[in-house]
Amino acid sequence: MNIIFMGTPDFAVPVLKALIDSKHSVLAVFTQPDKPKGRGHKLSPPPVKVLAEQNGIAVYQPVSLKKDADEYLKIINNINPDIIVVAAYGKILPKEVLDIPKLGCVNVHGSLLPKYRGAAPIQWAVINGEKETGITTMLMNEGLDTGDILLSEKTEIGENETASELFERLSLMGAELLLKTIDAFQKGEIIPKKQDDSKATYAQMLSKDLSKIDFNSPAREVHKKICGLSDWPCAVTSINGKRLKVYRSEIVSNTNPNALPGEVVDEKNFTVACIDGSIRFIEVQAEGSRRMKSEDYLRGKPIARGTMLNN
Repeated sequence: MNIIFMGTPDFAVPVLKALIDSKHSVLAVFTQPDKPKGRGHKLSPPPVKVLAEQNGIAVYQPVSLKKDADEYLKIINNINPDIIVVAAYGKILPKEVLDIPKLGCVNVHGSLLPKYRGAAPIQWAVINGEKETGITTMLMNEGLDTGDILLSEKTEIGENETASELFERLSLMGAELLLKTIDAFQKGEIIPKKQDDSKATYAQMLSKDLSKIDFNSPAREVHKKICGLSDWPCAVTSINGKRLKVYRSEIVSNTNPNALPGEVVDEKNFTVACIDGSIRFIEVQAEGSRRMKSEDYLRGKPIARGTMLNN
């Protein structure tokens, strides 16, 4: 089968790799333009572009498929794909593109649709304390993740699993599920299923505005926020007026039930009280420093019991 692949970040890389290694032919890759990164703001290619170029696949990086429609519709029509596979492309496909491939456009989405449509389904599933999530393959339409479901696969979310860890697991699951989907769909073994819009939820894009930890919340809610915002934009608190990023935590029994929310109740294990319990910071990053285990942080910056965070 002749395929055009559209994707951008790390999540899409295993999906593209699976297609390259399969019996199918990836004739072109569409990805977002190179973006400046790091202190030097040097232009860096998306991970999908790197993999495509390593395998000699033509790469196109339109700023907009709508604004540059004349140019890229001609390219896609000339390639004449049987199917377009989309995984975390980050751009809306206009109807003119959706209508080109013979079998349609198939999207690999990191949730159990119709739950968590949108830009950040993996992170929000963790933040909201979901017990399970999964991968859905669907036929794309003009809506945002509203197309008919082809296949789905569930997986449990670990109590201490971070969004970045789940991201990696789901990307591998997505690659496997996509190959199953394409083969079964091509053989006519899948009947697309309409989504139940009444059960739909939306996973909005993450921003740094979500980062501040509120210790006046239940311990599990704080813990899941830390897990869900790791590695970006990262949960943040402050200690002695200095910002502290928290990448990993765990829920522990409250050693001081009378402690105020945000109070350090165990200075040796960096345990902080919440409204109904405590959490222990496992991995942190101090302002102007590198990411490290909490015990390494405490060796260089010991704290006193009773210290208040977010002060």
